[in-house]
Amino acid sequence: MKKIPADKKFINNIQVIDIAEEGKGVGKSEDLVIFIDKAVPGDIVDVELLRRKKKFYEGKIQNIVKPSEHRTDPFCKHFGVCGGCKWQHLNYDAQLLFKQKSVVDALQRLAKVDTAGIEPILGSKETNYYRNKLEYTFSDKRWLTDEDMRSGEEMEMNALGYHIPGRFDKIIDIDHCYLQADPSNDIRNKVREYALANHISFYNLRNHEGSLRNLIIRTSSTGELMVIVVFAYIEQEQITSMMQFIAKEFKNINSLLYIINQKKNDTIFDQDIHVFEGADHIFENMNGLKFKIGPKSFYQTNSEQAFELYKITKDFANFNGTELVYDLYTGAGTIANFIAKDVKSVIGIEYVPTAIEDAKINSDINSIKNTSFFAGDMKDILNAEFIATHGKPDVVITDPPRAGMHADVVKRLLEMEAEKIVYVSCNVATQARDIALLKEKYEVSRIRPVDMFPHTQHVENVVLLSLNLNQAQDLEKAE
Repeated sequence: MKKIPADKKFINNIQVIDIAEEGKGVGKSEDLVIFIDKAVPGDIVDVELLRRKKKFYEGKIQNIVKPSEHRTDPFCKHFGVCGGCKWQHLNYDAQLLFKQKSVVDALQRLAKVDTAGIEPILGSKETNYYRNKLEYTFSDKRWLTDEDMRSGEEMEMNALGYHIPGRFDKIIDIDHCYLQADPSNDIRNKVREYALANHISFYNLRNHEGSLRNLIIRTSSTGELMVIVVFAYIEQEQITSMMQFIAKEFKNINSLLYIINQKKNDTIFDQDIHVFEGADHIFENMNGLKFKIGPKSFYQTNSEQAFELYKITKDFANFNGTELVYDLYTGAGTIANFIAKDVKSVIGIEYVPTAIEDAKINSDINSIKNTSFFAGDMKDILNAEFIATHGKPDVVITDPPRAGMHADVVKRLLEMEAEKIVYVSCNVATQARDIALLKEKYEVSRIRPVDMFPHTQHVENVVLLSLNLNQAQDLEKAE
């Protein structure tokens, strides 16, 4: 990173031609590539250069000479400070346009895939209040905005909200969040008010001191509500008073839980769950199927759009009812149980043992008898012995984490030669990397992006890979 000379800090009339991750517009001036904070493709802007890196500059808008037709006013007062919803200044049609473009660019550039037949991205019916889970963080080091500092007033330094990008120890105090429907905002604000009024300390993320650490709120399409309060160093009397307050104030909570986490990280998967009131779970409903959701359960955070994603996955697979399906990275078995009635049998594999237990429970409560679930590292469990024991799959569905599939898993897929692979991904770059390897025996038949997270750069993508028997046979002959 190099210092920019004062006489070269400002460039006028920059045309913004694309948008990158984190909501930054991409502009060019002669041979300079500039990533411009909060710029929108189609804008013409005057830019102040902030940092020079090896192959590009970073800058901010000094003046909008001509706004883009894609530009719109952000609806949240926390926009630009909070780390979420970074595409609020881009209208929704444009968001979908650029998400589809990002899929095309990655598949063409990284996997050399012909994307001419790509199907249109499926937008989300709901663009606000679409998440079923949010996690807030308590901190005694509130992030002060420019407006806060200009006010000259003494500020309350305790906060309950989200991490500031790039600052693990600073939290922006959230007034209203547009990501989760009521009563999410009311719960968060009243919990904060109660803690302040009763002098319960907020957590210090640097020194690992303080009482209140996290607040997790889960909702479901059935109208059920789960609230989890994560404490750190606290007396039982304070826990009881806080939980009694929440129970009295919000009588519609179905599952009121708490955790005491004294580790240095926020993960709760290795923590004991204490039930204060109600059940230790809630239920989600999808297409007539019930899914049990516990505090540690994985479930797609946009429930309505998850249903659309799974419908596309099933459509791509085009089952005839006789298939043995392997569902890799099955999580809580949502896809496996969703497709079970359309196939002969489903085998789900997942790294997290608790998720596999959830998957089995979800089969049981829906009286699904043709699923089997196994816990273990995918690259280790999916071996020749496993396939010999359980059978060679006709169809593989794979929905890996953002890092994509391990090279050993890709190699095993090539060895198995399933007729179809339906690859669902939340990171098209790693998906394209894996597809480039699978092209040894497979060809891309269908592609369809799905928008699970409006107002963010994230996009889900579904690809159907069909076994090319001629390629597979030619490869075998060559070997």
